[in-house]
This record gives sequence, structure tokens and C-alpha cells, in this order.
Amino acid sequence: MAYRFRKAKSAVRSQSQPKKRKNHHKLYILIAGVIIVLALAIFDLPAIWNKPAAFLDTHFKSLHIPQYTSRPFLLGLDLQGGASLVYQADMSNIAPQDQASAMDGVRSVIVRRVNLFGVSEPVVQTEKVGNQWRLLVDLAGIKNVNQAIQMIGQTPYLQFKVPRTPQATQQILAAQKKGQDQGTDPYFTASGLDGRDLKSAALGFDNTTYKPLINLQFNAAGTQLFAQITRENVGKQVAIYLDGVPLSEPTVQEPITGGQAQITGDFTVNQAKSLVEDLNAGALPVPITLISQNTVGASLGQDSLTKIIEAGLAGLVFVILFMLFYYRMAGLVASLALLVYAVITLAIFKLLPVTLTLSGIAGFVLSVGMAVDANILIFERMKEELRADKTFSIAVSEGFKRAWTSIRDSNFSTLISSLVLYSIGQDFVKGFALTLGLGVLVSMFTAVVVSHHLLEFFIGTKAENNKYLWRR
Repeated sequence: MAYRFRKAKSAVRSQSQPKKRKNHHKLYILIAGVIIVLALAIFDLPAIWNKPAAFLDTHFKSLHIPQYTSRPFLLGLDLQGGASLVYQADMSNIAPQDQASAMDGVRSVIVRRVNLFGVSEPVVQTEKVGNQWRLLVDLAGIKNVNQAIQMIGQTPYLQFKVPRTPQATQQILAAQKKGQDQGTDPYFTASGLDGRDLKSAALGFDNTTYKPLINLQFNAAGTQLFAQITRENVGKQVAIYLDGVPLSEPTVQEPITGGQAQITGDFTVNQAKSLVEDLNAGALPVPITLISQNTVGASLGQDSLTKIIEAGLAGLVFVILFMLFYYRMAGLVASLALLVYAVITLAIFKLLPVTLTLSGIAGFVLSVGMAVDANILIFERMKEELRADKTFSIAVSEGFKRAWTSIRDSNFSTLISSLVLYSIGQDFVKGFALTLGLGVLVSMFTAVVVSHHLLEFFIGTKAENNKYLWRR
């Protein structure tokens, strides 16, 4: 009589189901990862989507495929051209203890002026060289350098303005509708009180509410003018302008005759501090003189950008070829992880955003090598496990586990160096440190997480037993 072992066959089937479900789970993760990486790649380079979409729209007009728009990468002065200007400040009339605050105020004014040119990510910094204070201004992509120099070099001009009569306001507004008096302020007019009459502005706090406020102190001439202005405008607004731009429009509560006044309101500490710096910038006579100018042409910047992109791509191709030749299937996994690393890092540069310079791109390219270095450590550990006749799944698990401490320590030491360089370095050093640090963080993710999931996808397949693919 023939017997059949149905229960045993059922048990085998029930044991194989979890494995299938596990393989399906890995496949779902892989598909989701591919979709995310493709979306980030399109975000990095919209042409990947736009060119095929435009081609299909041309030949199949009924499709109406939308075009993807994305903001471009922010490029520094050395990549898109522009001007680097160095100004020296005249501190002869400023007390030593007030010089740092005065330079902060001047910097705030210059930033506001630079923004009028539409410069993307201008760099405006102050530095002290010996006993001299300097202002460093980098204007990337600016077209009219001479106009920028003329505007930046002007001493900040502070004005106190009083309200016009309603009739005068209506007349000016009517004239402006006809295209006349376009440069006239219809609501306020000059009072004769300006920055020369303001002795100082300082941050203070209300003794009762502890809210921040601004203390103003006028000189003798300013005290008389301000007393007259406040007597004539009780209950009205007196506007404060810096370089023709309104800073504040406080309402006069009572006549102020002592030469000292306070501006109160719902300020935050940062808002009050910023207003104090602006007021002091217009009150303190800090002329600045251009002592150095370095102009980078747009064509030269574009040429530098083209060369560094070509160098980066060449380096990436050579690294991938080496990994494929030496590590074979594991090299393919590392190459895919490297491409994921590049896509994620470039997306982060756009999202933050990071201003890319030659030194910054150099930091990014250097982190590419570090991303591969982590994979090499993992693969060498895996080869040791495979030589010891361990199964492929155990080799993958032990390879990552044993290599992790080396990867962690080497990358953390690089991150510490990047933080130090970013904290105390100059602009070009900071760009290098920032891109290197971000690249190291992303490379740790792609080497440990992405590579691990890709290798696990081969567990349970015929490929795991192929000695040639894994260089056993």
C-alpha cells in the first residue's frame, strides 16, 4: 500500500511562505527606494524629466505632460562671476568700546543696500586687522559693479521725518497717479533732525514688563530739534528713515525736552537689537573707503564650473569602474549606493540651500571617496566571513557589524575636523567644511543602510552561491 505524507508537505509549504513574504517585503522597499531616488534626481536635474516630456508633447500633443520647475543651485562668486570688494572703515571718531557695535550697524546697512541689486546669497562680513576695521563684500552674479561700489561706499544717512498734512498727502498722491513726483514721500517730510543729532542708541528693558526697548540720546542741537518735533506732533507718528527706507514709525506720547527718549512696542530682543544697530549706523560717522577690488568675469566663472563638473564626473566614473573590476557584484552594489549618495547630497544642497564654490565642490568630491571607503571596509569583512565558509546571509550581517566601528570612528573624526574648520575658517574654508561634513553624513547612510538593503536582496537567490560574483 502506498502512503502519502500530506502533513509534511503542508508543513513545508507553510515554512516557505514567510520566506516569500520576506522577499516581497524586500522588493517593496527596493521599489519605494527607486521611486524616491528618481524623484530626488529630477529635483536635482529637472532636465531629466523636462526633455522627455517636451519630446512627447511635441509628438503626442494630447498628453499635455507638465514641465517640472526647480530653483537652480546657488553658485558662489568664483563660479558665476561677480565682484569681491574690501572696504576700510574710518574709526577716528568712534570710541574703542563702540567700534564693534558700529561695524555691526554698518554691515546691516550694507546688506540692505546689496539686496537692492537682487544678488543671491551676498557675503558681507567684518574683520579687524590690527587696529583697522574692514568690511568684506562678495557680490556673486552682479552685472553693474560700478553702481554697486558707488552705493555701498556711501555713509549711512539717518533721518527723522514728521507727518504731512492730509491735504499735502492727497495732492502728492494725486500727482503720482499722473506720473509726477514719483520720488516724493506722500506721508512724511524731513524735519531737519538727522543722524548727526543722534548721540547714541542702546538696547534696554522695561523695569515693569521686562520687554525690550530702545533708548535714544541726542546731542545739544538734537535735543532742541527733537523737543520741538515732539511738541508739535503729540499723538502723531514720527518716522525714522535710514538710506530712504523706513525703520520705525513710533507715535509721540508726550513732549520730550530732555534729550533722551525711548521707543517701546512689541519688540523681540533680536528686533530691538537690529533696530539699535541700524540707528547707530546712521548716527555714528563711519565712512568706508574701497581699498581692494577683485572682479571675476561670468565667462571665467562658467569655465571654472565646467571644468570642476567634468573633473567630478571623471572621478566618479573611475571610482565606479574600479569597484566593478575589483569587487564585481559587491562593486555594483557600492556603485549604486554611490549614485544614491550623489543624488541625496545634491538635493540637500538645493534644499538648505548651500552656496557652492570651488572649494565647496572640492569637499563634496572628497566625500565621494569617503563614501566608497566605507563600502570597501564592509566588503573586505564580508570576504573574510565567506572564506571561513560562512553562509552569505551571515557574511553580510557580520561584515556590516564588524566594519561599523571603523566606519563610525573614521567618519566622526572627519566630522569633528569639518566643525572646527567651519567655526574658525574663512569663507572658502567654510564652504569646503560644510559640503564635506554634509557629504560624510550622507555617505554613512548610503554605505550602511542602502548598501545593506541591496546586499540583502541577493540572500536566498542563486547569485549568493556564485563564487565569481563575490570573489570568494
